[in-house]
Parts: sequence; structure tokens; C-alpha cells
Amino acid sequence: MDSQETTNRMSPLPCRDDAGQCLEDIAAATALVLETNNLRGGKDGAKALDSLERLLARLARQSVSPQSLGQWIITHDGLDLPARQALCALAGRPLDFIEIDGRTGYYDAKNVGFDAVDQARCAYVVFADADCIPCDQWLEQLLQPFAQADAPLAVAGRTSYAPSVTGSALTAIDFMYFPSPLCPGATRNFYANNVAFRCDTFEQYRYEPLDGVYRAHCQVMGLRLQAAGVAVAYASGAHTEHRLPDSHGEVVKLRWLRGGDSVDLTPYLVRAYMPGWLQWLARSGPIGPLCVMAGRLGYSLRALNHQDLPPVRGGRRLGAMAVVIGMSLLDTAGAVVRGLGISVGRASARHSEALSYHRHLD
Repeated sequence: MDSQETTNRMSPLPCRDDAGQCLEDIAAATALVLETNNLRGGKDGAKALDSLERLLARLARQSVSPQSLGQWIITHDGLDLPARQALCALAGRPLDFIEIDGRTGYYDAKNVGFDAVDQARCAYVVFADADCIPCDQWLEQLLQPFAQADAPLAVAGRTSYAPSVTGSALTAIDFMYFPSPLCPGATRNFYANNVAFRCDTFEQYRYEPLDGVYRAHCQVMGLRLQAAGVAVAYASGAHTEHRLPDSHGEVVKLRWLRGGDSVDLTPYLVRAYMPGWLQWLARSGPIGPLCVMAGRLGYSLRALNHQDLPPVRGGRRLGAMAVVIGMSLLDTAGAVVRGLGISVGRASARHSEALSYHRHLD
């Protein structure tokens, strides 16, 4: 199976001649669900509001104005009335604020936000994160495939970290895209911070509860969609840049949690891709996850300079490779500990969310 290199070089999806008019109609029938879970860290409401205000200012630059959307929903667990009013004023339109419990997980917040979509008005839903900064064509590129004569049921955009040595390396680890066997120009996986669905499709396949899992729910949903024959179109031009956590300690915690996720994801991967005689890997303790991590390391090293980011050459490439290897080893440590059934360092769902993502990207 080819890695990111193949998917990121897929041909752009064609558009109908009347895509502009169709796109306008699609935008008017689209709900944007913006979750704010990753702004909880630091327990500072002022920082969260500042981060949201900077994001809304960036969204105002979109080639398809968010004001043209049918609905805009923000899930939150602590924005007071003045903060909500300030955000509505900045957005220049009404916003639907859905308050969630502080213990609500990241993917649960997505589901709760979707439940607030007015499906009498909106046939499509776009999911975005408050800790990501989209390019100016993000919304247009994400919705454009729905304007095709043979429109997909779901569209995945491209997520990356900043185009630095470290950002390129971590993008190769955390945001890999693999071509789907279902049809050309589709991906078999996506990330919940940058994806759009037909509402009836998301209603059918919404995120399932996975106890103790940090960020693997969207990968599991991707496998379920593939098994059901639902192709997810890949729109590389719908790019959003993900912040890194604010502190080095939180970066380490993030790696540990992601490594632990490989244990919970392994049974799904084994069932989806391994022949019958290798199904025992799904119940192999740390052995299966170690195989997954080894395979991921190879893909990540190959993905460098094939992610639609500025290429890293010479010493910078060697530095990026060193970061990939170092972070992969840290992830693997988390996978081994989790695979052995040791819960040390494995936070509860509530504390797993409490990373701080407020650093400026501008």
C-alpha cells in the first residue's frame, strides 16, 4: 500500500461548469461545527476567547464567506454571555452555542454539535477545530467536491503542522493519508478537524464511543466507511494548519497518548488488512502495536517531502528524520506500556483533553 506520497499527488477532483452557483447553494445548505475542546488547557477563559477571536478573524478571509453558511455551531464548556456576544459580533452573523459538560470528550463534542444541526436547512456538515488555522480557500475546496455531478458522501481536507523541520516530521507521523481502494481521488482515512459529510451519512456512521482512546475514533470511522463502500473524497487544497501544544511537556504527553492509541486501533487494522492467519495479532498484547508502530515509522520516513509542505533538504532533512525517529520511539514506549495493560500515565478522558493550544500561528 502506498503512503502519503500517493494520496497527496492525486489529481484534483473535477468540478462542474456551474460549480460557482452550485457552491453557493451548497454553502447555504451547510452547517459548520466548531469544537473548542483543545482550548480547555490552561484553564484560562481569556486565552480561550483570544484564540477563538483570532480564528474567527481568519475565517472572515475565506473565499466562501462563513456568513453564507446555513448554520454555524460552536460547542463549548465555559464561554460566558459577554464572550458569546463578542464572538457573534466578530463573526457578523448569529452563532449557535452548544454548552457541553467539562467531561465531554473530543469526539463526543463532535456528535453533540452535529445533533444541533438543523437538517431541515442543512444537508451538509463541516467539522473544524478551534486549534487549527485554515487557509483562505479551505471552505471552498472542502465543499467543492459536493458540486460534482457524481458527488461524494464525504470529503476530507488536508491537515498539517507548521512547515518547519519539526512540523514536517510530526505531520509525517500524525497526518498520513492513504489512497482508498474504492475509487480514484479518495482517501481511506481522515481527521476530525478537517472533514465534511452529507448529514445523512454522518448520522448513520457517527463517532462511536471507544473507552480510553484519545484520538483514534476518526481512524476507526474511516475503516467503517470503507467497509461499507463509502468513499471519502480527498481535497488537498482544503488545508488547515494544526497548532502544537503550548509546552514541551504537553508535546511529550501528546506523544504518549497517541502511542497508547495504537493499541486500541490495532484490532481494527488487523481485521481490515491482515489475512486470517495473522488475526492473532489483534490479541497479542504489545506485539501487534509494535508491528503497527514499526510500519508507521517506515511510512512516516517515506512521507517526508511528499506532504505538500516546503521540502526539507540536506541537514534539515536529516533533522526531520531524527525527529520522526525520536517521536516514534516515544510513541512506541506509550504503546508498549499500554499493550502490557499498565495504566501509569494514561489519563482519564477528561484530563486527556486538557492540553493547551493557544500559541499564535500568525
